[in-house]
Amino acid sequence: MCGITGVLNLTQKSPIARSTMQSMIDALYHRGPDECGMYLDDWVGLGNARLSIIDVEGGTQPIHDEKRDLWIVYNGEIFNYPELRSKLLSRGHRFYTTTDTEVILHLYQEFGPDCLAQLNGQFAFAIWNTRTRELFLARDRVGINPLFYSVSDGRLVLASEIKSILSSGFIKPNIDLKTLKQILTFWTPLPGRTIFNSVRELPPGHFMRVKNGTLEVKHYWQPPLVPKENQVIWSTDQITERVEELLLDAIRIRLRADVSVGAYLSGGLDSSGIVSMIASEFNNELKTFGIRFDEHDFDEGSQQQEVAKYLGLAHGERQISNQSIADAFVDVIYHTETPVMRTAPAPMFLLSQFVNSNDLKVVLTGEGADEIFGGYNIFRENKVRRFWATQPQSRYRYLLLRKLYPYIFRDEQSKRALQLFFRRNLTQTDDPAYSHRIRWTNSGKNSYYLSKDINAMIGDYNPEDDLETLIPDGFSQADAFTRAQFFEMTLFMSEYLLSSQGERMAMAHSVELRVPYLDHRIIEFMARVPAKYKIRGMNEKYLLKKVFDPRLPHSIVHREKNPFRAPISQSFRNGKSNHYLVPKQIESTGIFDSEKVHTLLEKANSGASLSETDNMALTTVLSTQIIDQMFVQDFENRSAGYKTEPTIFDHRSAIQSETEIN
Repeated sequence: MCGITGVLNLTQKSPIARSTMQSMIDALYHRGPDECGMYLDDWVGLGNARLSIIDVEGGTQPIHDEKRDLWIVYNGEIFNYPELRSKLLSRGHRFYTTTDTEVILHLYQEFGPDCLAQLNGQFAFAIWNTRTRELFLARDRVGINPLFYSVSDGRLVLASEIKSILSSGFIKPNIDLKTLKQILTFWTPLPGRTIFNSVRELPPGHFMRVKNGTLEVKHYWQPPLVPKENQVIWSTDQITERVEELLLDAIRIRLRADVSVGAYLSGGLDSSGIVSMIASEFNNELKTFGIRFDEHDFDEGSQQQEVAKYLGLAHGERQISNQSIADAFVDVIYHTETPVMRTAPAPMFLLSQFVNSNDLKVVLTGEGADEIFGGYNIFRENKVRRFWATQPQSRYRYLLLRKLYPYIFRDEQSKRALQLFFRRNLTQTDDPAYSHRIRWTNSGKNSYYLSKDINAMIGDYNPEDDLETLIPDGFSQADAFTRAQFFEMTLFMSEYLLSSQGERMAMAHSVELRVPYLDHRIIEFMARVPAKYKIRGMNEKYLLKKVFDPRLPHSIVHREKNPFRAPISQSFRNGKSNHYLVPKQIESTGIFDSEKVHTLLEKANSGASLSETDNMALTTVLSTQIIDQMFVQDFENRSAGYKTEPTIFDHRSAIQSETEIN
C-alpha cells in the first residue's frame, strides 16, 4: 500500500507549491517509506508515498496514460490486475509498467466510473484528467483503505490520512461535537464523518467526481440485501464447497506480490483457517505472527502454538504487557486520528512493528469472517432475544445468554444485572436496529462525562436519528440476521475494525493487511445464503467450521468464540499518558467534566475493578484528550522526512519558489 495526497483548485487556477505537496507527503512517510512522487500543474497537485510491493523497481507514482492526459496516485492492491491487464491489452492499451496502478488508469480510461465494478481489491485513488480538468476519487467496497478530504477557500484537499491534510496549512480543525456524540454511541463516526468538523471521509463503496467546482459523491456498491426468493436453495455440502472454492481463490490472488507475504495468527478459527489454506495449498514456508498478553484472561498463545505446530509453521510472537499498551497509546491515537473506546488497537500497533522488524511488508489477516459468516455474539444475542420476546415472562429462555457471556455471568448479582440489561426493549422486535439498540444505549451513557457547556452545545441531538440516512431500500424486508449484519458491517467493521484496529495500525509501521474474507465475491455469495446456515441453532460460523474441520485441530475449530480484547484499566493505572487527564488539562480542553473524570481516574488508579462502561469511558476520554491536544491545539507534522528526492512531474506554467505556500 501507499499514501496519497492532493490539492485541487476548484474554480480558479493557481499553481500548487512543491513545498506544500512535500509537507503533505512527508506526513505519510510511515505509509510509504520506499519512495515518493508528485504531479503539479496550474490546477492540481497530486502526491504519493510508496510502499513498493508490485513492480518494485518500475512502479514510481504518479503514473500516466500514453498521452499523459490522465494521471493517477493510488493506495492499495488490485488482486485481479493480471487478468484485467490482459483484457486491456486485447483492446489496444499499452503499458510502460507492470503495476496494478497503471491497470486502474487504463480501465478508467476505457470504462469511466463503471471500471470500479471490475476491481477485486482494496483501494483509494485519485485520477486527474488534464483535458477535462476533472478529478475522480474512489474507495474500495468495504473501506479497507482510507480517503479523507476537506473543502476550504476554493480548494479541495485530499489524503489517505487527516494529518496530511492538516500539513497543507490550509485547514484548521476543531472537534465536531455531533460526531463525538456519535462515537460515544456507536463507537465510531457515521460513514462520511470524522471527529474534525472541517474534514470528511469518502464512505466505503463510493466515488467522487469533481468538475467546475462541483463535488458529486455517489455509491457504486453496498452490502447486499438479497430477498428470500433469490437466496440459494442448496444443501449445506454444496454451500460449503462453494465457500471453500471462493476462499481459496481469494487467498490465491492475495498472495500476488513481488515481496514476501506473511500472515497474522491469533489462534482463533478465522486466522487459523487462512493460514491452514496458505500452508497446504500455496506456501508451506509461511511466516506467521501473533500477540501474547501478560494478562492470562486475554492471552491466546497456547492456541497459536497448537496451530503452528499442527501446520508446521514458523511462528513469531510479540509479548504485550500492560505497560507497553500504555506506552504506545499516544502513538496509537496519532495514527487512528479518532477517539477509540478500546485499547485493542495498541497490541495491533505493536504487532505490525514486530512484523516490520522481521522485514515483511504484507500479511494476510482474518478480519471480516465474523461479520460475513455470523461469528459475533451480537448475532446470537439478537436471535436469543427475539426467541425470548415471544414469551417475555419465560424464566428460562434468557438463560441461553449465559452460554454467550460466561465471563460475565459469574455471580448472582451479575446474572440479575445482565437479565435486566437484555430485557430492555425486549418486545420491540420491529425496530430496524433491534439487534444493536441496547448496546448503543449502554455505550451512550459515556456522555455522562461531557462537560455542561458541551452538552448545552450538543443540545437534543440524538445520533440514532441519523441512522435513517444509512438504511437502504429493501432493508425492512431483510431477515433479522441480515439487518444486524448490515449495521455491524457498516459501522463497526468499516469504521473501526478495518480502520482504527486494522489498516491504520499496520500502516503505522509500513505493513499492508490483506483480508481474504472480504473478497466481494464471498460477501455477495454469502448474502444469498439463508441465515440458518450461518448460525445453526447457537452454533456460530457453521459454514466456516465445515470448511476448516478437515484442515485444523478439532479444538481450534470448535472452541468457543473469544473476542479479541486488550487490558484497559490495568494498562492505564498510573500510566504516563494519564497527564492528559489531570484537571488542568481537562478544563483547558473543555470537552469533559473534570470532577467526573478525576473520580473515574482515581477509581482506576486504586486498583478497583472497572465495569465495561467505565473502561470504555476511560479510553474514550483519554483518546479524545490526545486527539484535541495533538491535532487541534498543537498540530505538528511528526514525519522524519524523506531520505530520497521525490520524482516530480512539473507542468506548472509558472514555477514558484520552494518556500512559497499558496
